[in-house]
Amino acid sequence: MFKSLSVGALALVLAACVAPKPRHPMPQGPPGEAAPPPGLPLPGRAFHIDENQSELRILVYRAGPLARLGHNHVMVNRAIHGTVNWADEPGASVFSLVIPAAGFVVDDAQARSEEGPDFSGEVSEDAKSGTLHNMLSTAVLDADEFPSITVNSVAVAGAPGESGGAPGATTPAAVAPGTAVLRATVAISVAGHESKLEVPFTLQADSSRLSATGSMELRQSTVGLTPYSLMLGALQVQDVMTIKFKFVAVPSP
Repeated sequence: MFKSLSVGALALVLAACVAPKPRHPMPQGPPGEAAPPPGLPLPGRAFHIDENQSELRILVYRAGPLARLGHNHVMVNRAIHGTVNWADEPGASVFSLVIPAAGFVVDDAQARSEEGPDFSGEVSEDAKSGTLHNMLSTAVLDADEFPSITVNSVAVAGAPGESGGAPGATTPAAVAPGTAVLRATVAISVAGHESKLEVPFTLQADSSRLSATGSMELRQSTVGLTPYSLMLGALQVQDVMTIKFKFVAVPSP
């Protein structure tokens, strides 16, 4: 019985990772458009996200006594749009990202191999398509109602404690020429639930390119999602997931 669950229900439910908390719809602009938060200045030079060089990667992990019946999963999205207005003073900079829910690819073979032994098991095509279908359904991302995840900057500052940075710092902590360690406060909207997060990242910048990279742990419950649990917790998904990203921006025309 458990083996049949791993092929059927687990492929559709466990892999999708989450079920929603109650939420209220929030208005969204047309998919693929990113606009800066209203009321904020737009200083500095205008850039736009290059989706050919950008990637969001989400790692989710199985848990519970029957965890062996499920898989850890890698979700990759390379269909990211957005704008950046980057000023000489990072604290005056603003950015906005749009991540299409339908742009996620589940368990890309190369991505799994890059993530090491925790993701070494093969995942069937049926399981991948079932996972994606469930993830986009009304039970999770509700992609028909909320086609995009949006991320808008609230503040950008130097990362505390990094290479001379201090709490409350508004200047970047330099780690190499053209490189700075920063921390952004962002407002993120996922399936109608809005949260504020602190996101550390490393910025590499020159006149022709901005590259922001980072990795962090994030609880699904923080962004309004409830980790899935089956059979009274015997089979479940960890609340904590790992977020990895690389966002590359190039000058706008």
